[in-house]
Amino acid sequence: MKILNYSQNKNEIESIINRSTANFESALARAGEIMGDVKNNGDFALFKYTKKYDNFNLNSGNLRVSEEEVAGAVKRIPQKLFFALKHAHGNITKYHEAQFKSINKNLKVEIDSGIEISEKITAVESAGLYVPGGRAQYPSSVLMTAIPANVAGVKRIVITSPPEISDSILAAAHLCGVFEIYRIGGVQAIAALSSGTETIKPVNKIVGPGNIYVMAAKMLAYSRGIGIDMPAGPSEVLLIADETSNPGFIAADVLAQAEHDPDAQCVVVLNIDDRGEIEKIIKNIGKEIENQIKNLNRKNIIESSLNNFAIILTKDISDAIEFTNNYAPEHLGIMCKNPGSVAKKIKNAGAIFIGNYAPVPAGDYASGGNHVLPTSGTARFASGLSVRDFLKFSSVQEITKQGLNKIKNSVEEIAEAEGLDAHKNSVKIRFEHKKK
Repeated sequence: MKILNYSQNKNEIESIINRSTANFESALARAGEIMGDVKNNGDFALFKYTKKYDNFNLNSGNLRVSEEEVAGAVKRIPQKLFFALKHAHGNITKYHEAQFKSINKNLKVEIDSGIEISEKITAVESAGLYVPGGRAQYPSSVLMTAIPANVAGVKRIVITSPPEISDSILAAAHLCGVFEIYRIGGVQAIAALSSGTETIKPVNKIVGPGNIYVMAAKMLAYSRGIGIDMPAGPSEVLLIADETSNPGFIAADVLAQAEHDPDAQCVVVLNIDDRGEIEKIIKNIGKEIENQIKNLNRKNIIESSLNNFAIILTKDISDAIEFTNNYAPEHLGIMCKNPGSVAKKIKNAGAIFIGNYAPVPAGDYASGGNHVLPTSGTARFASGLSVRDFLKFSSVQEITKQGLNKIKNSVEEIAEAEGLDAHKNSVKIRFEHKKK
């Protein structure tokens, strides 16, 4: 682990804050090639890339998962897992339904007599949900993407996931009432969802986490007129801790994040005055990591990810908060004294977990919040996935002749200043035109 002093190791601190996704340019170029191939060659290209990258023989007969296969998966998965998914589904639905209700659907403003503006809210018509595979299977990603889409009222919801798709993913899809599911992953899945093929109709918006190539493909899809949630990169966690924090909890949360991906980032901010206490807690965190990692299944991935692990030492809580807001973490765990008051001062974070008994995995699975979150510092301007991502907001303007007359001069003056004569005339003619 790297141990850095916030006030002294400025260059190293800056490097951690300005993290960048390695080799993104090459991923973008490769994604462009594959997306072009899928656009031109449709299903055939999907079959080719699925064989190349997933070593799976895809054809027109097994591209789409049948409803019978979904029903079989529901019967096969352990009953305990099914009930766990059902429990998580209920909590996530409860949160997103409350989120939906909080959106003001009755906005109407009378700007002046004769000028009234209201807001029309409609759901996107179709959404593609990318569910990662490969290193692990993520039924939780089905719940996190399909539930807000359902609550928003999206009519057509499509899932794509690399083969073989696990029974747990299919069971989660069943719980969410999604039955249009395709056995494709990676760039080719994003390409199919954005441009369509003989079998797969394109969608209006694509959401869900993925690797660097999926991120690149989503950004290309956005440039071609398809909506996306966010250009998410490797997962990350930042923990604010002090001498009251439990080293075992800190180590467990670091390891939980590290097992996602070799590129995952884990940062612990230690706010401790006493030098002896600092050395003691760092030593104990190290011991806990060594002990806890021994029997973990994804030990190799974790060990690779721990190369990115850093401990930042701050002289006071203000510095800890300043660093956190500059870093803008995807996940923020506040495990120090007065965590609630610290949370109030956080401006940039995807999801905030307050206290020793609010570990990030609770939010990953079953507490109810969404786990599709902004990474790589984009929490400075972006939010986690929500019902709002599946809604569109249109202003509806009702203007009478009397109302237009009240703003006529202002519109004409501004249009003239901008050199847009037709804009000016569009208003002017309405008061000069006489019925024949």
